[in-house]
Amino acid sequence: MLKAVKKKRAYEDIVKQIRHLIEKGKLKRGDQLPTERELSETFKVSRATVREAVFSLETMKLVSRRQGDGTYVIASSEEALVQPLAASLFHEKDDLIDIFHIRKIIESEVAQLASENATPGEINELEDILKEQEKEVTNGKNPIQTDTKFHHLLARMSKNRILERLLLALFDLLSKTREKYLQTEERKKKSLHGHLNILAAIKNGNGRAARQAMRRHLEDVEDILFKKKGEVRKE
Repeated sequence: MLKAVKKKRAYEDIVKQIRHLIEKGKLKRGDQLPTERELSETFKVSRATVREAVFSLETMKLVSRRQGDGTYVIASSEEALVQPLAASLFHEKDDLIDIFHIRKIIESEVAQLASENATPGEINELEDILKEQEKEVTNGKNPIQTDTKFHHLLARMSKNRILERLLLALFDLLSKTREKYLQTEERKKKSLHGHLNILAAIKNGNGRAARQAMRRHLEDVEDILFKKKGEVRKE
């Protein structure tokens, strides 16, 4: 499963092999990596090289070192594919207004494709998520998890793996912004209302209406986060 690596930039080869195993599901979330000594012997490199590789994997949010316990996989196979993509395409220093513009393009297309490709089971799952979100809003909780599940399911329903990965990458980058947006009761209710409109269009099999509903939903978010605050584009 693992093999010796070339000496030149060996830590990169180690990262590549371990990431590949996570992507293929051979290493799963919660699995413990071999010890530093075992990895050193397997790859035929120094422990310093192994530590450099593990640090790189930590930076990519694929593994986590637990003091006195070992190193564990913390990413799923899907996240292992998305994290490098997010790192290469998007950066925290990027203008959030530009990122939201891309999100409107991607998620509007996702909503239309989801409407065209939705199965009855997936529509039921969407309804269950929104019922859960409505309970959270009613009880004054932050519905960030159900909000995320709703958008992730739509991405999966699009049946386009590239769009799904792009969307997951964007969501990873915007996690803090999205959580901040859902702080007030008014915003929580507005977000739920937007989701219900998207669901209604998908249930009717109206791809164009689903695209428009998604765009309106994201424009509402954008308006609150940027325009009302008078945020200006970076030069």
